[in-house]
Amino acid sequence: MRLTMFRADMSATDRVVPPSGHTANLTVLTSAAMAFLAVFALALSLASGRLADRWSEALARSATIRISAPPEQIEAQTKAVLDALATTPGVASYRALDDAEMKKLLDPWFGPDLPVDSLPLPKLIELTETAQGMDTEGLRLRLAAEAPGAVLDDHTRWRRPLVAAAGRLRFLGWLSMILIGGAMAGMITLAAQAALAANGQVIRTLRLVGARDAFIAQAFVRRFTLRGLTGAAAGTVVAMIAIALLPATDEAGGFLTGLGFTGWGWLWPLFIPPLAALVAFAATRHAAFRMLKEVR
Repeated sequence: MRLTMFRADMSATDRVVPPSGHTANLTVLTSAAMAFLAVFALALSLASGRLADRWSEALARSATIRISAPPEQIEAQTKAVLDALATTPGVASYRALDDAEMKKLLDPWFGPDLPVDSLPLPKLIELTETAQGMDTEGLRLRLAAEAPGAVLDDHTRWRRPLVAAAGRLRFLGWLSMILIGGAMAGMITLAAQAALAANGQVIRTLRLVGARDAFIAQAFVRRFTLRGLTGAAAGTVVAMIAIALLPATDEAGGFLTGLGFTGWGWLWPLFIPPLAALVAFAATRHAAFRMLKEVR
C-alpha cells in the first residue's frame, strides 16, 4: 500500500468516488459485520486451545480405580487396592471416595434424592501420578491378582476424544476467519464495481483530460480502504465489548468453556481492522483495474 495513495487530493477522491450512498454504507456495514464475526471466531479458536490444554492437563496424570465386588468383599478389596497403591512407584496420592462424594458425582444424572446407601454402587478410588508417571500395565496385573474386582481407568479413552474435539473447534475457528475474510473481499469487490460502474461517465471525462487509470484506481482504492478500516474498527470494538460482557465460566456453569480472551490475548482482535483494510485494499485494487479495462 503506497503512502502516496493517502496523500492524494481528497477533493479528487470525492469527485470520483461518492462519499456517501449505498456503496459507502454497504462497505462500512459489511466490514463491521465481518470484523464482529472474526473477533468471535478468534475468541473461539483461542478458547479451544486453552480448553484442550486444560483437559489434557487435568486428565493426563489422574486415574480412577473402580471396585465392583459382592458387598461382603468390598472392604477387603478396597484395603488390598490401597495397600497396592502405597507401594506402587509413580503414584503421588490416592484416596477412596466416600458416599457423599459418590452422591455428588451422580447428582447431575439421577438428581439429589438418589438413595446412595441402598444401592450396590462400586467403590471408587482416585489417584494422581507423579511427573515421571507409573507403570499402568504392571498396576493392572497386580490389581487383577490381589483385587479381582478392581478395574484401573487411566482416562485415556476420555482424554484423547476431548482433546481431539477441542482441536477441531480450534481448526473451525481459524477456517471461519478465512471464510469471513473471503466474504468480506467479495462484498467489497461488488461495492467497488458498483461504484465504478455508476461513475463511468466521470471516468471517461477524467481520461479525456489526461488522467491515468492508476490515478482513477487510486481514488477508489483509498476511499474503500478507509471505509473497510472504519467499519472493521467499529465492528471489532463492539465485539470486544460483547465478549467482555459474557458471563464468567463459573457463573455460566461451565457451559461457555471460557469463551473470550485472557491477558495479552485481548491484543489479538486489534489486528483485525488492519487486516480488513488490507483485504479491502487488495479487493478494490483488483476490481478497479479490471473494471477500468471495460470502461471505454
